[in-house]
This record gives sequence, structure tokens and C-alpha cells, in this order.
Amino acid sequence: MSRIGKNPITVPEGVTLEIKENIITAKGKLGELTQEYSDITIKHEDGTITLERSSEKKDHRAKHGLYRALIANMIEGVSKGWTKELELVGVGYRASNQGQKLDLAVGFSHNIILDIAPEVKVETISEKGKNPIVKLTSHDKQLVGQVAAKIRGFRKPEPYKGKGIKFVGEEIRRKAGKSA
Repeated sequence: MSRIGKNPITVPEGVTLEIKENIITAKGKLGELTQEYSDITIKHEDGTITLERSSEKKDHRAKHGLYRALIANMIEGVSKGWTKELELVGVGYRASNQGQKLDLAVGFSHNIILDIAPEVKVETISEKGKNPIVKLTSHDKQLVGQVAAKIRGFRKPEPYKGKGIKFVGEEIRRKAGKSA
């Protein structure tokens, strides 16, 4: 039995679930998310959701834990939301935003201007003496992670000085430089 798949999901107050043939929809105060599923059965009773698989085939076992995790992330997203924070480490690295346009100065000849999806709220925090922080918030965990990975991909942290765009709290493996 899948350790993740067999755990029940508790549905908090204010979240409504709608289960049709092979689509589950979660609605909450922050938005609405839908997810297709196959090869599993979903039971919703007394504020908890349990997932069961039809057989012990390898792909059915894999989907059991996968869909449980996706549904749990949907429910948490529409009730609490998801946040990712990126830190710009480097001299002269700056971030600012006008609405959904993110403007990054990360050491290239021109600034990078990125249009962020309307479902994701972007906020930049710049304090004197501290590295700039880009804060992304949304109800969709996959979308927040994808946007954060795209921003990080512009200038990944390098292992010698640690310069680049990194997640807040991320540890960068450092290398020793040339020794004279």
C-alpha cells in the first residue's frame, strides 16, 4: 500500500469539492482548481477524502500517491495559498515590479522584463543593506513553482561566490577557488 496514497485528506472549512466522472474541482476563498484523474476511486465523506486504487499494477500504485498529493495541494492552495521567495545575491542586482511586470537587473547589459501570469501575485522587497527579495503568491502550487523556476533560471547561483538568484533558505554548495 502506498504510504502517501493511504493517508486521508482533511477538508478545511470554506472548501467545497465537486467530484465528477474523472475530474475533481476544489473551490475556496482564494480561487478554484480542477484536476483530472484516472485508475483510482475518490471517496468524500465527513470532511475527509480517501483514495483507493483498483489494482496492484505499477502505474496504479504510482498514480495512487500522485493524485493524493495533487489533491492535497489543491485543497491547501484554495484555502491558504502557496508562496515562494527568491533572493537576488550579487552587487548591483535589483528587482522591481509594476503590477504584473517584473523588472530584474542581474548583471546583463539590459534588464530582464518578465510578464507574470495573472493568477500569481508578485511583490518585490528591497531594504537597504539586504539582498532584494521577489515574493510570488498564488493558489496554484504548480504555477508558483514554474514561475519561480523560470526566474531562477535567468541567473542560477554559482558555486564560487554564491552570486545569482536563489530560493530563500536554499543552501548553495560552495567550491574552493584557485589556491596560489
